Amino acid sequence: MSPPCKILIIDDEPAMRHLLRTILETEGYRVEDAENGQLALQQVAQQLFDLVLCDIRMPELDGLGFLHQALTRQPQLTVIMMSAYGSLETALECMKNGAYDYISKPFRPDEIVLTLKKAQERLKLQAENSNLRQELRRSRPSSELIYTGSVMASVLQKVEKLAQVSSPVLIHGETGTGKELIARALHERSPRHDQPFIAVNCSAIAANLVESELFGHRKGAFTGADKAHPGLFTAADGGTLFLDEIGELPLEFQPKLLRALQEGEIRAVGDTNPRKVDVRILAATARDLKQQIGAGQFREDLYYRLAVVELNLPPLRSRIEDLTGLCQHFLQRIAQREKRPAPRLNETALHALQHYPWPGNIRELENMMEKIMIFSTSTTIECSDLPAEIISQSTEPICATDQTLSLKQAIPALERDYIRRSLLQTNGNRAQAAKVLEISLRSLQYKIKEYRL
Repeated sequence: MSPPCKILIIDDEPAMRHLLRTILETEGYRVEDAENGQLALQQVAQQLFDLVLCDIRMPELDGLGFLHQALTRQPQLTVIMMSAYGSLETALECMKNGAYDYISKPFRPDEIVLTLKKAQERLKLQAENSNLRQELRRSRPSSELIYTGSVMASVLQKVEKLAQVSSPVLIHGETGTGKELIARALHERSPRHDQPFIAVNCSAIAANLVESELFGHRKGAFTGADKAHPGLFTAADGGTLFLDEIGELPLEFQPKLLRALQEGEIRAVGDTNPRKVDVRILAATARDLKQQIGAGQFREDLYYRLAVVELNLPPLRSRIEDLTGLCQHFLQRIAQREKRPAPRLNETALHALQHYPWPGNIRELENMMEKIMIFSTSTTIECSDLPAEIISQSTEPICATDQTLSLKQAIPALERDYIRRSLLQTNGNRAQAAKVLEISLRSLQYKIKEYRL
C-alpha cells in the first residue's frame, strides 16, 4: 500500500488553513501548513512534499514569489495556486510561471479534492514514465560497459554518483577505452536524461570555426554565414555537451569557454547580447593536460574548471578479466548482423588474446573480432585463426592444433595458419602470398581450397 500523499498548505488566513486541513485530512492526506511564502520555503527545503496549495496574496513573500523560488530549487514540485481575487490574467500568470493549476476562492470541498486527485494522477504517470526510462537505460546494450572484474566496477560506481550532480567531469583514457560511452552513461543516469546529449570531437573542427560551432553565429557575421546557426551549446540546452579531445581546443578560444562555464552564458559570433544556457559539460582527453599547461598549450584556469571531478578509464590490458565477455558480445553482435551462428573462442585462442597488449583498447578488440569472423567459417575460433601480431605475443610455444601434440595434425594446422597470415599480410593478393610462402601460385590455390580459406 502506497504512503498517503503529503501536502503543504500556504495561506495567511488561519481559518482557511484550518478548513483545508480538515477537508484534506478527512480524505486521508498528510498535511503541513505555513502562513506565508518565506516560512513555506523553509519547510520545502527541510521536507519532501507531493503537492503544494498556495494562496497568492500573502505578507512577506507572496504566492508568485514563493512559486518562482520553490520551482528554481525543486523544478518537479507540483504547486496549485489559490486566490479570492482571481481573474483570467492571474490564472495565466500563475500557469506561465510553472503552477500546475489554479483555483478561485471560495471553492467547494469536492472541487479542491478533485483538483488534488488530478494532480496525483499526473505524479503517478510521471513516476511510471521515469521507472520505464530507467529500465530501458539499464537494459540498453553497451559493449564497453560489459565487465566482470573490480576495475570497471569501481569506475561505474563513480559514474552512478557523478550522474546525480551537474558538476563538470574530465574523463581521462587512452584511445579506444570508451570515453564517449562513459559520458553517455553519465547523461543517461542523470536528471537530464530526457534532454539532449550532444557529442563533439574538438579535433575535428577547424580552429577558425570552433567558436561558431559551439556558440553559434548570426546571419552575416562573417563571409559565408548566409544563415544563422544556433551552435552546439544551444542544441544541448537543458542537457549535456560532451567535448571529446578537449586538449585540441585552440588556445585563443579557451578563455571564452571558461567564461561560458563560469557564467552559464554564451554569445554567438556577431551578436552583442549574451544568452543564458543550462548545459552540463563533460570533457575527455587522451593527452596529459598538465603537460600541455606546462608547454603553454592549455589554460590552467580552464583545466581546473573542467576537472572539478576527474574520471580515469583503465586500458583494456588492465581489465583482462573482462576480455572473455567482451569477445563474446562482439562475436554475437557481428554474427547476428551477418545472419550466421556465433563462433566460440577455445581456451588457447583466448589465452593468446589475453597476452596481447591491446594498444587500441576495446575499439581494436571489436575490429579484431570482425576481422576474425570474416576469414573464419568454423564454429570454433582457434589460435591459428588469430592475426599474426596476436600469436606472436602469446606465451604458448605454438598455436597449431590447440588440442593435441600429434605431429600429423600439427603440420597441416601450422601450414593453414601460415597461408592465412600471408593472405592477411598481402591483403588477399594470392600471387604475392605465394612468393612470401615460396610456393607456386597453383599450390597456394590448391591449399586455399583444401583448408577452406
